[in-house]
Order: sequence, then C-alpha cells, then structure tokens
Amino acid sequence: MIIGKVVGNVWATRKEEALNGLKLLVIKPIDYYTDKEFQTFVATDNVGAGIGETVLVVTGSSARKAIDKADAPVDATVVGIIDEVEVNKDAL
Repeated sequence: MIIGKVVGNVWATRKEEALNGLKLLVIKPIDYYTDKEFQTFVATDNVGAGIGETVLVVTGSSARKAIDKADAPVDATVVGIIDEVEVNKDAL
C-alpha cells in the first residue's frame, strides 16, 4: 500500500470503456520516514477523496479487485482517506 496526497483530478472524454464511471485522481506519494520525493501517478477513487486529502492507495491486482472490475486497465485505486499518520523515526 502507498500513502499519498491527492494533488489533482484527471478528466478524459475519450478513454477505455472499462474506465467509464470511474473518478481519476493524481496522487503524490509521501514517505514520512525519509522525506524522499516520488513521481505522481493516477489512481481511481473508490472512497470519494478530494484534492488535499491524504489517502491510502493499493496497486496491482488489488486495485482492480477494490473497484470490482477485474478486466479494467487499472493499476492503482484509492481505498481509504487517512486521518492521521504517526511515524517513530527512532524505531530502527
């Protein structure tokens, strides 16, 4: 799973038919432990997340299972909106 922030929306008037009805969001991954920067990616939204919210994202076959569309060309799906993250950097 990936923790990320919703930084945008994607609108596509022409797309694969299996994507019809799915909300697409731009996600910026967050690494709370090292503060590394990662590239943004697009994920479908299964929970009604919006710009500025911190979310939990699944990838791969779990992403398709989360939206109940095994044949959809989807490799990332938002499955949760995060209220709080606690990281103990001294744990290692």
